[in-house]
Amino acid sequence: MKDQAYDVCIVGGLGHVGLPLGITFAERGRRVVLFDIDRDAAETISGGKMPFMEKGAEEILKKVLGNNLYVSTDRSVIRESRFIVVVIGTPVDEHLNPEFTMFKRFFAGIMELMDDDQHIILRSTVYPGTTEKVKDLFTAAGKRTRVSFCPERIAEGKAIEELKSLPQIVSSFDEASLQEVRELFLSITDDVVCLEPREAELAKLFTNVWRYIQFAIANQFYQIATTGGLDFYRIYEAITHEYPRAKGLPGAGFAAGPCLFKDTMQLAAFNNNTFFLGHSAMLVNEGLPNFIVQRLKEQYPLREKTVGILGMAFKGDSDDARESLSYKLKKILEIEAKNVLCTDPYVKDSTLLPLTEVLDRSEILILGAPHSLYNTAALDFSSRTIVDIWNFFGKGGQF
Repeated sequence: MKDQAYDVCIVGGLGHVGLPLGITFAERGRRVVLFDIDRDAAETISGGKMPFMEKGAEEILKKVLGNNLYVSTDRSVIRESRFIVVVIGTPVDEHLNPEFTMFKRFFAGIMELMDDDQHIILRSTVYPGTTEKVKDLFTAAGKRTRVSFCPERIAEGKAIEELKSLPQIVSSFDEASLQEVRELFLSITDDVVCLEPREAELAKLFTNVWRYIQFAIANQFYQIATTGGLDFYRIYEAITHEYPRAKGLPGAGFAAGPCLFKDTMQLAAFNNNTFFLGHSAMLVNEGLPNFIVQRLKEQYPLREKTVGILGMAFKGDSDDARESLSYKLKKILEIEAKNVLCTDPYVKDSTLLPLTEVLDRSEILILGAPHSLYNTAALDFSSRTIVDIWNFFGKGGQF
């Protein structure tokens, strides 16, 4: 086996999944190169700055950068690496159906850089059977490059902590390959679970879909209680208080982001579109912004009102607005309300306004993302309507 310049090359290494993983491997002594075509992000990270919010990451980045961690926009670094961890986006088409074409094109493009001593690890969520198809591509090209699937399972914003504390799932096609990925991930965590590739692919989908369905249950309960003129959170507190069998019930809120909805639809496709529970969860979660607007229309002359949305990220204390339901809410309100004003302290969007302006001008406020700093905002509950489906302000979920 030839010596390599790097232990690990992370392809797509400057994003929310790849960068924390690379930082963590480097902190644990692995020689890591982050390969990405995003030159702006490469410049930012090379300067020791995180391009997005990730708790505890920037301090470690500054420590490992130039020692064990390197950044490159040159794909030739793939040739110089022992493990190639691929974290490019989940391949789906515009209808959220699985699309293998992107993966096929990507691996065809790097095939010449690969040899039999290297090991590819797919890290992105993939349609079941994808890992095997990737392995077949290399076999057809006459290469014995090892291929494994080791799904990410971190919560965005908590990756540095969870990569070290949560068990890692690893899978491969033979014992030698499985042992290699097992040893690699044991360098960052003490607990590794081994599966077959299709089992691991489904495990990742099941994990995200389980969360999505949990949120849908809470959001459906919220809508039932609210429609009945009752405060969902009084009921919620009663059934979860010192009652372990209800411990897993989350509160209501927007279930959004780049993974949960998409992965639910991938699982539906895998099950021949007969995943009725998943489709029902999609209708509930994606319909929550519509429910809010409809309730407001029933109670107020909405076309005469200025509505402010606090928080446009897909979740609290994040700067990530991908697939945010706050933007869906905004689109509906732009049709139904007089004016719509939006603010967020973290999201980069030139159309957003300062918090003070949104507070001053809005007659109705809707909490889109429960950012911690809103706890200190001077919100006047007596002179305006506050729609707080999260119960972030502790006033209940009615409006």
